[in-house]
Amino acid sequence: MIKWPLLCRVLEGPSGNIEAYILGKVEDSPFPPPNPPYDPDTNTDDRYLPWHAHITAVTVAPKYRRMGHATRLVRALEKAADVQNAWFVDLFVRVENSVAIEFYKKLGYSVFRRIPGYYNEKDDAFDMRKPLKRDQDRKHVRENGENHIVDPEDVW
Repeated sequence: MIKWPLLCRVLEGPSGNIEAYILGKVEDSPFPPPNPPYDPDTNTDDRYLPWHAHITAVTVAPKYRRMGHATRLVRALEKAADVQNAWFVDLFVRVENSVAIEFYKKLGYSVFRRIPGYYNEKDDAFDMRKPLKRDQDRKHVRENGENHIVDPEDVW
């Protein structure tokens, strides 16, 4: 939270109770791009992730749901990621979590890939992404990402 304060936010109610929060970060792969400097047209390594924002967690207390808190928090993170010149925002969600998947789709996210056994080597995850201003040509999203299956070892 110290490193990315604009990507970690809390919503407090009038009584001071925490009603919702989001935790995020900006990062890129821990190894250099295969053809520096990074360009989506010349990237030859599907495992390489360019500078992007990641949603680690969004939580809304049960009695404060359906009030727009999650939407406001996600949009604030997206704006902060644009300021950081990120290519996209990504997140991981359980394939079975249809409520969360529909929520993110309404905000413009799409499934980029499916990771079998991502959660506890049992449950599959979708890697969902939304391109930001830097990715005007939408080179970091794909159609039918649900069918693009990657090995969990290729996801960091």
